Amino acid sequence: MFGFLNVYKPKGMTSHDVVAYLRRITKIKQIGHTGTLDPFAEGVLPICIGKATRLIEYLQDNKAYIGTVQLGSSTTTYDIEGDITNISNKKISIDDINNVLKDFEGEITQIPPIYSAIKVNGKKLYEYARSNQNVTIEPRKVIINEIKTENFDYINNTVTIFVSCSKGTYIRSIANDLGEKLGTYGHLIKLVRVKAGDFELDDSVKLEDIKTIDDVKNNLINPLIKLDIPTYELNENEITKVKNGNNIFINNSNRTIILTYNNNIAAIGYNENGTIKCKKVFI
Repeated sequence: MFGFLNVYKPKGMTSHDVVAYLRRITKIKQIGHTGTLDPFAEGVLPICIGKATRLIEYLQDNKAYIGTVQLGSSTTTYDIEGDITNISNKKISIDDINNVLKDFEGEITQIPPIYSAIKVNGKKLYEYARSNQNVTIEPRKVIINEIKTENFDYINNTVTIFVSCSKGTYIRSIANDLGEKLGTYGHLIKLVRVKAGDFELDDSVKLEDIKTIDDVKNNLINPLIKLDIPTYELNENEITKVKNGNNIFINNSNRTIILTYNNNIAAIGYNENGTIKCKKVFI
């Protein structure tokens, strides 16, 4: 089996839980996901099955989320699963929020939550937090392509925001920082990933609807549909050379190229002045 699955990860499961579930159904060990979602989060989780795991590095890694922020309180984890650390009764207006959101646009510096899986000196941040050890968290640069208000509930003091961003962006940190910029506090109470690269929410399949190996096969996506890389269809002579690990020679200016045969990926090649060297072969 070879291809991608656009899975809707349910709330309460980890990304690794989803992979383990699919391994039990398919009996295939070579399964991986393309981006971790926190257990309390839900939404798009691209899954690679079989040799398609070798294509993860070629997938687009931009993300988009819809998150709901509870204003007026902060937590240890920057989300609903942490302990309350601060409370404020300050009331915020929609104009206040929209003005502050502008500060998050473009390239920004973000400090990841202490309760995260980022490693410092070979140890995950949440391990430091659980053992009450101090650790210096280095800020990271991320890119916010778009951020806007989707809904504002003045009574309950919550705001739902849409965020289109680069890989590695923590929406929990945005929730926390948004509260601080507004002169109050904030933490994330709901998060849905609506896009991961070219995988979108409307095209995802609920994990609960995948019960058999046939369900997996029926929802399998040909990697060619999701890879934004030029392709070249091999002829009979060229496919033989690729199978034997030999270079081929074509008139093509693209640096990276997908070599196909009968509309299936045969190899990933790199072009050096017309000489195509195969880096990864799938046949």
